[in-house]
Amino acid sequence: MLDIYLPILVLIAVALAFALGSVLFSWLIGQKKPSAIKLAPYECGMPLIGTAHERFSIKFYLVAVAFIVFDIEVVFMYPWAVVFKQLGWYGAAVMGVFLFVLVIGFVYDWKKGALEWE
Repeated sequence: MLDIYLPILVLIAVALAFALGSVLFSWLIGQKKPSAIKLAPYECGMPLIGTAHERFSIKFYLVAVAFIVFDIEVVFMYPWAVVFKQLGWYGAAVMGVFLFVLVIGFVYDWKKGALEWE
């Protein structure tokens, strides 16, 4: 029974040894010259402004929700594209309705100004 899992256990052991060895090796030979710039949190190359407890604008969340909705749209389009020939005109019509509803949502977001940054 153990013979079946032996290759998997060997692979896990090799992966852990490689990961731990890489970290240990870089710790041993790496340069340790801390400075104020190196110890500062990195955020897009821009200097820090304010604290970490600032409130975000509601526009940020609206754009995030719109991104998730349209990202899910693409996830549904991949399997549809794979079986497009088997679905025929019915599949094309259903996807057309799906895309129409999403375009209506996109136009609504656009008209409400949810996609504009100020």
